[in-house]
Amino acid sequence: MKLSNGFTRFWPSLLTVCGYAISLYLLSHILRTLEVGIVYAIWSGVGLAAVALIGVLWFGETVTLVKLVGLFAILVGVVLLNIAGRTT
Repeated sequence: MKLSNGFTRFWPSLLTVCGYAISLYLLSHILRTLEVGIVYAIWSGVGLAAVALIGVLWFGETVTLVKLVGLFAILVGVVLLNIAGRTT
């Protein structure tokens, strides 16, 4: 989305829209078999981690201890939601 420059550049904008469409389509299929809370936790957790990684690798963003702790907290939250979903 950053490369689309506020959706003013065609190809990056098209890629962003297609990426979101594919993501939501796949999300709708996963929701047929798994619990909503678990699915959204995984979807948002993986999305946040992926965006953070892309920011570091492609856009030269810095990796700080606070960012790493935040990503770790998200990972722990996703794991805990998965464990809670299996025990109920």
